[in-house]
Amino acid sequence: MTGGAGFIGSHVADALLDRGYEVVVVDDLSTGKRENVPERAELAVVDIADAEALVAALDGADVVCHLAAQASVTVSVERPEYDCDVNVHGTLNVCELARRSSAPVVFASTGGALYGDGVPMPTGEELKPQPLSPYGASKQAAEAYVQTWARLYGIPNVVLRLGNVYGPRQNAHGEAGVVAIFSEKLLAGEPPRLRGEGEPTRDYVHVGDVAHAFVLAAESGKAGVYNVGTGVQTSTARLLEILQDAAGTSLEPQQVPLMDGELKASALDASRIERDLGWRPTVAVDAGLRETFAWYRDPGG
Repeated sequence: MTGGAGFIGSHVADALLDRGYEVVVVDDLSTGKRENVPERAELAVVDIADAEALVAALDGADVVCHLAAQASVTVSVERPEYDCDVNVHGTLNVCELARRSSAPVVFASTGGALYGDGVPMPTGEELKPQPLSPYGASKQAAEAYVQTWARLYGIPNVVLRLGNVYGPRQNAHGEAGVVAIFSEKLLAGEPPRLRGEGEPTRDYVHVGDVAHAFVLAAESGKAGVYNVGTGVQTSTARLLEILQDAAGTSLEPQQVPLMDGELKASALDASRIERDLGWRPTVAVDAGLRETFAWYRDPGG
């Protein structure tokens, strides 16, 4: 698998190991952490843009879960060529590597960043993508390669369009993990920054549920595109309210505007993956956020 030293990838690695798979993690450790990699997994420090090194690490795999990515909207706006190299060229390399072994690819795509604003809620997979950032565009292009390789070579590749994933191990030092960012600010007694007056909504889905979706997709033998979310919109103001309650704080947030490329609203219709693969979310947002905050308060507990 790729990206297995990252937040979501490490949980997917755990889930695959628990199912009895041998797991090889490919990660360049640019954002992932060596300590996230499960002890039972093998780690190959490889950049997915390096096709030869990727083949050396994963040739002969039975299935490839592809989660390595440039995941920052801001970075994609500032450095679209880098975003494209990692997310598009890197995904092409993964598809070619998997084709050598006739191995299915399960690809971690994005939901909200792909569909854009002003769309029906919750949003279904049939909607034409309208990305607002180079990041969303690169994921759309990467999806096209994954799906084309499925049709061209008869391999059951799967695209999972993820909601806003949260849970233990998420990195608070970036833009993608608002739950992690808020949690660490509250623990430090510092007021969090609330964008867009807290009105933007997201579909927050627990990383444990997401890892289960990857396992089901890897074992399904089916090709397809599936949303992975709860269908519920939660505003960032409500998110902060839940976390403040868990923290026992009442800090006044700093109000800041939305950044270029940021969505105003997102929620995903996951009825297709429930129908085809039997997946459904099991962790309610309120309970999941409280559990996650408890982990940030005591990561070793």
